[in-house]
Amino acid sequence: MTNDDRLFLVTGATGKTGSSTIHLLLQRGHRVRAMVHREDERSRSLAEAGAEVVVSDFHDLDGVTAALQGVAGAYLCYPISPGLIEATTYFAQAATEAGVRSVVNMSQISARREAGSNAARQHWLCERLLDRTDMLTTHLRPTFFAEWLKLWWELRDGAGYLRLPFGEGRHAPIASVDQAHVIAAVLIDPESHDRAVYTLHGPVELNHHDIARAMSGTLGIPVHYEPISVEEFASAMAERGMPAHRIQHLSNVAVDYQNGVFAGTNDNIEKIGHRTPLSVEQFVNENKPDFDTSGPYFVPAP
Repeated sequence: MTNDDRLFLVTGATGKTGSSTIHLLLQRGHRVRAMVHREDERSRSLAEAGAEVVVSDFHDLDGVTAALQGVAGAYLCYPISPGLIEATTYFAQAATEAGVRSVVNMSQISARREAGSNAARQHWLCERLLDRTDMLTTHLRPTFFAEWLKLWWELRDGAGYLRLPFGEGRHAPIASVDQAHVIAAVLIDPESHDRAVYTLHGPVELNHHDIARAMSGTLGIPVHYEPISVEEFASAMAERGMPAHRIQHLSNVAVDYQNGVFAGTNDNIEKIGHRTPLSVEQFVNENKPDFDTSGPYFVPAP
């Protein structure tokens, strides 16, 4: 426990990285304010754990301003939805007015000026916007989350399938809980991370055939990776009613993935978060019940 009475704001508080970050900060004795879109079972769980819960929307300047009052450091995490630039502008202005000292910004590994994805290019612009504030600013650029495996997983006739448009590209899947250790560490001690851009990776770089074999060994059933075209991927997302903004983003990052943008690995989780990141096998083993049924977004075979 700590006597540090700083207050930290976590946005995207009920999401994958946000909720884990909140629990880590609370476990270490810090005060946490969780910004959520609505009161529900997830937000009530955060309140029961000890977080102060505030309901606000990123596009409500007054609401964001109120959420940032008295905050020393904040975690900014926006979903893959339209409005990122406006939301980041509201946040930056409100944080400046409130005297917030530091921000940890969740960006994307594909964020760059020339990105084909609208969301990725907007993340790059928002990084530059935050860099122009007086806050100690750190940008995180994770590769694909290990949680993707649960979302795009299909269980059919006793076998697992990953039908995705990633060709022979490679990445080192990174679990959200491992990222949370980095987020919490930078929030607590931001000085040495000012204006840093950190890519976050899991421990081992794999292609999706390798990932399927790792899953098969852990689940004890055959698991197959079936490469599909970006067009088939986009069509399947549209049929499931996914918003156009997200389809455009995921279609373009699939091309980035094939071109090596998501590849690589490093020791940032160990060095900054002081944690050994989960392997694919460990992640799947810890989440086995999620693989008992197909995920919500799997691409069915023709």
